[in-house]
Amino acid sequence: MASPAEVLRSTIRGEGHSFTPKPQAPSARDLYAKVSHAVPAIEWPVYAAEIDAIMTLKRTRNAVVLAHNYQTPEIFHCVSDIVGDSLALAREAMTVDADVIVLAGVHFMAETAKLLNPSKTVLIPDLGAGCSLADSITPADVRRLRAAYPGVPVVTYVNTSAAVKAESDICCTSGNAKAVVESLGVDRVIMLPDEFLARNIAAQTDVKIISWSGHCEVHELFTAQEVRDLREDYPGVVVLAHPECAPEVVAEADFSGSTAAMQAYVARERPAKLVLLTECSMSDNVAVLHPDLDFVRPCNLCPHMKKITLRNIRRSLETMQHAVEIDPSVADRARLAVERMLAVK
Repeated sequence: MASPAEVLRSTIRGEGHSFTPKPQAPSARDLYAKVSHAVPAIEWPVYAAEIDAIMTLKRTRNAVVLAHNYQTPEIFHCVSDIVGDSLALAREAMTVDADVIVLAGVHFMAETAKLLNPSKTVLIPDLGAGCSLADSITPADVRRLRAAYPGVPVVTYVNTSAAVKAESDICCTSGNAKAVVESLGVDRVIMLPDEFLARNIAAQTDVKIISWSGHCEVHELFTAQEVRDLREDYPGVVVLAHPECAPEVVAEADFSGSTAAMQAYVARERPAKLVLLTECSMSDNVAVLHPDLDFVRPCNLCPHMKKITLRNIRRSLETMQHAVEIDPSVADRARLAVERMLAVK
């Protein structure tokens, strides 16, 4: 039987396809052509100085930068070594020969990276980079749900704190949630904290899903009427919606999937005109890879993701702050929930 470490290294499922290992660029000057239509030229000299400093610090510290899909292009395309969704970033970091990981994302992502890379130093550039979903539920809430529904397994979205993961039976991503729910072989599960993700998955399975009331403050802003208005204003537009959107929004879309699934859809189908109903930097970053496609961009920014900047990535590497630490008793239980997810075929 494969060890947990072997499973983690070998299992590439669901959102795990969203990572893209990236070579270091030699200098900021060589990078601008790639992001020129996403970053105004007047801003570039300021970014360039920070980028060159970060490149030097990465070599000095033997560090890598992991950037989530919702980071801005100057971070995502210019200083990151690995990009993708939260779990893919943590998984791929396990294979990187580095002592330090800087997580350009939000705090639960840094915790997950630390769970799966306990021997590495994991830094989050801004401790205020939180998440409305992760904040919507506590370990005590999970324990109360277990008491209310004895024997019903708890499936927890990776967009949660390590302490909440530790109270769960198994984790899931937006890309593999249905497979995880059905893998348990039961007629009902508790799925938390995202109500909309739970309702969207419930529509795809016979398993009864007991949901929580958490929402993503970015995705809950999209409405079905907005989708209809987009179709009227942009005839022929193809609409892609993240499953953290409300079910009525997903019903109006042409495709619904995780950030990784959206990226794959765009690369495969190449719709001439499209809109991504998710955090707006995602459109910027996908558009850099497909400059010939016409991206319509209704912009809902994540205020937490935008707390990460080139400047505080640089400061994080200079000062080695802020290091993520997880109590071992919490980490061991939370890691088990993640490992169980990765073992799902």
